[in-house]
Amino acid sequence: MTLVDSNVLLDVITEGQEWADWSEQQLDRAALRGPLIINDVIYAEVSARFSVFETLDALLDEYRIEVAPMPRASLFLAGKTFLRYRSAGGLRTGVLPDFFIGAHAAVLNLSILTRDTKRYRTYFPSVKLVAPEPN
Repeated sequence: MTLVDSNVLLDVITEGQEWADWSEQQLDRAALRGPLIINDVIYAEVSARFSVFETLDALLDEYRIEVAPMPRASLFLAGKTFLRYRSAGGLRTGVLPDFFIGAHAAVLNLSILTRDTKRYRTYFPSVKLVAPEPN
């Protein structure tokens, strides 16, 4: 099972982006390995690009991506990891979603398909990442 990060979905829906082909190929490969899922946080991030939720749901159906709830253990881990980040001097803005996503993957032992690996590698080192090779 693979948790698909919002940046990969946004690559696919905003065709012509630099990473659209890579993201499309990786979605296809991940689907061959098992189910694709997103959580409520990823859904909310991606929904900003749509005027109605039915259009987003149709896209998710097209790629056979399910919306999976986050277990409470994931929510708890996200909060604790965010505190660790803040105590190390991390900024407050725009990072909490990454902690929800990373904790969800860590608790359920999921891979994350993403292009943004820095926080996941730092705060969730046990999570397997499917990401572009570093240059």
